[in-house]
Amino acid sequence: MCGIAGRYNFTSGAPASRDVVTAMCDLLRHRGPDGHGVLIDGPVALGHRRLSIIDLSDAGREPMQTDDGRLAITYNGEVYNFRELRRELEQRGHTFHSRTDAEVVLLAYREYGPQCLGRLRGMFAFAIWDRHDRSLFIARDRLGQKPLCYLEDRDGISFASEPKAFLADPAFTPRPNLAGISHYLSYQYVPTPMSGFEGVKKLPPAHYMLVQDGEIRIERYWRLSYARKLQLTEGEARDALLEKLTDAVRMRLVSDVPLGAFLSGGIDSATVVALMAQVGASPKTFSIGFEEKDYDERAYARQVAERHATDHHEFIVRPQVMEILSRLIWHFNEPYADSSAIPTYYLAQLTRQHVTVALTGDAGDESFAGYDRYVANQMAGWLDRAPGPVTTGLRMLAASLPTSGSSKRTLARARRFLEAAGESRERRYARWMMHFHPSMKNELCTPLLRDAAGDSVDLLVDAYRDSDAPDFIDATLDVDVRQYLPDDLLVKVDIATMAHGLEARSPFLDHEVMEFAASLPSSFKLRGSMKKYILKRAVRELLPDEIIDRPKMGFGVPVEHWFRGELREMAHDVLLDSTMRARGYFRTECVERLLREHVAGTRNWHYQLWNLLMLELWHRMFIDSRPTAAPDVRLAGVVPV
Repeated sequence: MCGIAGRYNFTSGAPASRDVVTAMCDLLRHRGPDGHGVLIDGPVALGHRRLSIIDLSDAGREPMQTDDGRLAITYNGEVYNFRELRRELEQRGHTFHSRTDAEVVLLAYREYGPQCLGRLRGMFAFAIWDRHDRSLFIARDRLGQKPLCYLEDRDGISFASEPKAFLADPAFTPRPNLAGISHYLSYQYVPTPMSGFEGVKKLPPAHYMLVQDGEIRIERYWRLSYARKLQLTEGEARDALLEKLTDAVRMRLVSDVPLGAFLSGGIDSATVVALMAQVGASPKTFSIGFEEKDYDERAYARQVAERHATDHHEFIVRPQVMEILSRLIWHFNEPYADSSAIPTYYLAQLTRQHVTVALTGDAGDESFAGYDRYVANQMAGWLDRAPGPVTTGLRMLAASLPTSGSSKRTLARARRFLEAAGESRERRYARWMMHFHPSMKNELCTPLLRDAAGDSVDLLVDAYRDSDAPDFIDATLDVDVRQYLPDDLLVKVDIATMAHGLEARSPFLDHEVMEFAASLPSSFKLRGSMKKYILKRAVRELLPDEIIDRPKMGFGVPVEHWFRGELREMAHDVLLDSTMRARGYFRTECVERLLREHVAGTRNWHYQLWNLLMLELWHRMFIDSRPTAAPDVRLAGVVPV
């Protein structure tokens, strides 16, 4: 697991700059603290920062070349079936000089070309330079676990694991991408292929890029299909799922460094830990909790740890949000407003003190329908058939419901549900996913930002149209797998863990597990109001009933209260000062109203205020200045239990 960067000067033919690519890698040193290297071959430079996981010797250093010097690779990721692929390649006459999966990928490309991607089972982003063909091949894994962004200019193309690496190039001037920012306001992330920076793009998951003769070609090499359904009984599906998950867990235990697992009180991480114990891993497990009871799952995590005799570590976090904000902005590179990044960051930081690799439960919700919003989709079906006057009445009812205060959360959710009455099911789902829905954006934004992009709802509506799913439940899972999962959740986990040199692996993200889940009827995932139906059946004997049957609890922090407490003064100072007003993005009176109503408790705008705050702080760090190193911050507010 590493950080990669590089440059290909394909127009002018000028030699690539070692100094620039070295400086790009230096800005990624957190991703690879164990070593670095740069390879220069005429117009191409490949850079690498190494986090040593497999083969800790110098034989694993990168960039790595073939014996004849034709091919060179810089690689980030883990291919879990690399040993099987190595044996296959050895039988075809290839010789290896390390025990790394990077060398396996390099020689697999030599043997199979771009088709090698279909043989790789894991997470990865890499670039291979072919000296003979003068081509640069760049690829990203199927689900988008490992990031890869690129920057085209008139002279060539640069690439990196994170956009901040481009700040090392004097030719790059950071400017905000207004279209990306407009969509960010809606979804709390900048959707692929856009980024927060003008000119910087993200290579989509399951795609590769071939750069040759000054031309760039991008192709998709894999697609998760929901159309092909297996004809299995529930018992057969249960047994097959458990077998596939066990295999996925076992493959992710290969490591030459200490390994553990994140453990919350939810079913996904608990399943991973249980299966680790089943295959004899004796895992170390890590949980964090909060003093606020509504945000603390440690008691449930402890049940799982005790049942499977793990070496369990618990920490209570008292977030020092004022101290950690600048660090979050730096590591997330672009506007990002999922506040669960805070506990994830703390958990990764604490876990790294004990292990270098941690298994997680990410993607269980998207494969097996684990969110309440999937149930809400079921319940909203009758709205599609209700007469117009009924939906109008429901919207009027919604406007009368309160939306703030912990005792009113159910009513607040009811309000969100009813406000979407009368809309198409696709637009209704988009509305539920948004921080600022279109009417709110029109009220908040000036024409400068409002007209920078089309309707953000269309991003989800178009994704639905592109789905091959036979029903709306599976189509919604498909949309989330292609958008919310890679652009929000996987970004959060990758950035928060790699900020501390910690590698995260999720068995639920194994593409064979996801293909199996997609091939099951939607009734195996969501049955009535029961979420994750077949998963719960599969692991019932491995976990306490309290874990399987309890309501889902998000991995959150009390942002709502912060804006009425420790963040109140800062939010007013940042969101209403002359610096933010001068950007010309927002109507000041609208921002003032959001702050006033939230502090007074008449409305709950914490999602929207956090969105605006993170956007403005990002501008101040990356647009108004040109940072060359991460801001320093001490580990504060964490108490081991």
